[in-house]
Amino acid sequence: MKHHLGSNKTFNTIFTFECLSSMCVLIATNTHRWIPLSDQEVFAVFRFPCNCFDLCVCRKKLKTLSFHWVNMADAFEDETEQTVSLNEYLDEVEDQELEADLVLGGDEGKECTYGKGYMKRQAIFSCITCTPDGNAGVCTACSLSCHDGHEIIELWTKRKFKCDCGNSKFGEFFCKLLVSKDIENEENCYNHNFKGKYCTCGRPYPDPEAEEQVEMIQCCICEDWFHEEHLGLTNEVKIPRDEDGEPLYEDLICHICSPICSFLHLYPQTIFASDNPQNPTTPSKQKSIETSPSSSGPSTNPQLSKNMILGENSGTCVLGVDLLSNELTSDKSQSQSQPMFLTKNWREALCGCEKCLGFYEKKGVSYLVDKEDSIAEYERKAKEKRDEKMQQEEGAEMNFLSNLGHVEKMEILSGIADMKDEIRSFLQSFDASKPITSDDIHKVFDNLKKRRRMD
Repeated sequence: MKHHLGSNKTFNTIFTFECLSSMCVLIATNTHRWIPLSDQEVFAVFRFPCNCFDLCVCRKKLKTLSFHWVNMADAFEDETEQTVSLNEYLDEVEDQELEADLVLGGDEGKECTYGKGYMKRQAIFSCITCTPDGNAGVCTACSLSCHDGHEIIELWTKRKFKCDCGNSKFGEFFCKLLVSKDIENEENCYNHNFKGKYCTCGRPYPDPEAEEQVEMIQCCICEDWFHEEHLGLTNEVKIPRDEDGEPLYEDLICHICSPICSFLHLYPQTIFASDNPQNPTTPSKQKSIETSPSSSGPSTNPQLSKNMILGENSGTCVLGVDLLSNELTSDKSQSQSQPMFLTKNWREALCGCEKCLGFYEKKGVSYLVDKEDSIAEYERKAKEKRDEKMQQEEGAEMNFLSNLGHVEKMEILSGIADMKDEIRSFLQSFDASKPITSDDIHKVFDNLKKRRRMD
């Protein structure tokens, strides 16, 4: 399943990353602390929740230096398991952080989103402990604050959903973040995902009976997740991928939902992704429009995009047909339903005239002409929030250090030097064949406290 959370790692050991020039030692322990040590420059000391690690300023500094990787036991059960370089490890951490931020949409999980109403898109979680029937969903903040320790299912994102935490579906359980809520959110939609089941096969993810966890794809209409082999693909229809196996499509419409969206076949074939694109066709009465596919996930033709902008064409219909009466849009017209794989920016090609908007509304797919509904737009905004947050954190850390007086800076440097010596002494005397426990780390810091009292 794409963007599935829960992949962040915790440390069961201590890793030391020592600069070959002896300028810096970085320690990561199972106390979930990154400790940068330096004789010449104080980077900072960072503390994070157990499933979230970020080196911030240190990461940028580390990547400019050459580091020696020292692994102190019990991280790997298999002694022959391949180790990775520091840069590779940092890249992996960054990828995990980015993946989590894209799913959460930049939501830091501090406030319940109920007050924002039926949000166009947000990360939703299902608490099986509180609602085993799978008829409720909660926001990120409530999953962390109100349902900590419960059996939680991560559902990625859902559209037009209002947080259910603490309403009538939870019995006597009240939301800790926002007590006053409606009895029920009548506009919320639920499917078997809220019970931890996915695809037409109804299997959980991860599947405990599967030998290998297969990636699943989400339908942009019903928002269920599907295994490739359960999409009803024929020999003529394949998932568009490039030579490296990367997807060439932006959205999937599953075989169950495709009859509802059969009107899309009236548009040029460039809205449909293909790993072997051919000359596209044009919509009726629009034969003068020429389109050409792109080799990297074809985008919409510029002229077509100009005439078909989300809801801006309230007058003339660019298709030149009445969708409500056209035979191609009949749900019964497709004798064999096939999934649709759509290219980047395909929504921008949809007609926005009054009749077409009315048709979308009748079919229950009016959200397709709302740019903020798309996963691509949701992730774009999430990236913007992430970049802003990282810049603010970096600025705050550097401002803190630069605003310290001379005495404070000398005290910090002295403390870091003592810590560096104590950790090095510990590593030199420690049996590398044994695992390092949290008790060992506590002893290191206890020794530091004793040294300070003696001084």
